[in-house]
Amino acid sequence: MKLTILGGGGFRVPLVYGALLTDRGEGRVSEVVLHDLDAGRLDAVARVLAEQADGVPDAPAVTSTTDLDEALRGADFVFSAIRVGGLEGRANDERVALDEGVLGQETVGAGGIAYGLRTVPVAVDIARRVARLAPDAWVINFTNPAGLVTEAMSRHLGHRVIGICDSPVGLGRRIARVLGADPREAWIDYVGLNHLGWVRGLRVAGRDELPRLLADPDLLGSFEEGKLFGADWLRSLGAIPNEYLHYYYFNREAVDAYRAAAQTRGAFLRDQQARFYEETRKPGVSALTAWDRTRAEREATYMAENRETAGAGERDADDLSGGYEKVALALMRAIARDERTTLILNVRNGGTLSALDSEAVVEVPCLVDANGAHPVAADPLPDHATGLVCAVKAVEREVLSAAASGARATAVKAFALHPLVDSVNVARRLVEGYTRVHPGLGYLK
Repeated sequence: MKLTILGGGGFRVPLVYGALLTDRGEGRVSEVVLHDLDAGRLDAVARVLAEQADGVPDAPAVTSTTDLDEALRGADFVFSAIRVGGLEGRANDERVALDEGVLGQETVGAGGIAYGLRTVPVAVDIARRVARLAPDAWVINFTNPAGLVTEAMSRHLGHRVIGICDSPVGLGRRIARVLGADPREAWIDYVGLNHLGWVRGLRVAGRDELPRLLADPDLLGSFEEGKLFGADWLRSLGAIPNEYLHYYYFNREAVDAYRAAAQTRGAFLRDQQARFYEETRKPGVSALTAWDRTRAEREATYMAENRETAGAGERDADDLSGGYEKVALALMRAIARDERTTLILNVRNGGTLSALDSEAVVEVPCLVDANGAHPVAADPLPDHATGLVCAVKAVEREVLSAAASGARATAVKAFALHPLVDSVNVARRLVEGYTRVHPGLGYLK
């Protein structure tokens, strides 16, 4: 089975390949094709993968190419993990927003909109090429903003594109662990959009254990989200929010912390990864060792400003291992082998959330089999959550419209309608700032 990874020179690709090395049985991936526009990054990642595969019998063969059509032909699965504009683009997204006093995080608020406007045209082109060159392939989208990009691609690939994110999985795992339950045996009632969802229940053997957690301040304060949001606020919500909702519920504090930081997250990752790719070019250096060291630092500093604002301290060791590659492998196995499973995924809504239309991509539990991912019916969200979900989905739709039409006024509308952008004039200045620093937004007229 052939797996093509778009963004194959990306830093997290070895996580995916490492998961593939543990996979055994019929229908496993035998060929991995890495595609990237940067041949140097491809070479560095290929070196890491070669060290990972050393001594592993029947490790998937790895090839690299900068030719997109060549990479896609004959693919059974396509992992799309691109970053349009690179980490320099992310750093610019953050800085332009912060200069206007609003959040510039890569998927939330102004930064997420800018990233979406750059990425959607490229993602749509990829979707069209997949439909032409590999019509039977399944596309698993890692690219952020994951819900928005998946929805853009779904307009050309239908249900054969599925978005994934490890945030809901990690949240469910942490809640189950605190409650003394096995995450593999728990049903996580999680509903929302990508980076905008809530765990409303966690059922073990048919019993909802979440009320027990919400009633215990010590348990609530013992894991990441409890430390971030505080026990009182979680009890008020009656749910456990995705960690990214910290940017909404504590927006003023988050913006202040990001403005006070020595450098933004994107700038930190840009510099950190530049050192990694440079190091791999040195004779005698173990690319895998360099990657392991860089990854550990990356994970430990994740959302550091938010944790500092909340007084949450360091991340727990159990939360440093990532997980999106495990979700991707489980999804691929379920489809390729009809190994039925349940995963929280980004898929077309159908009738899952009554407040949204059937084409809207939502993040919900899905039953997965050889025919794809099927969202499970969910109870309506409370009004406060419904309002936020509908507002952000409306923004996503304006982004899609702006990317399709090239209308600058529509891009301004997308920024202005976002709950974390507080002025139409700020929205206009954001569009001016982003088009000035991003050549890829030259299509906005």
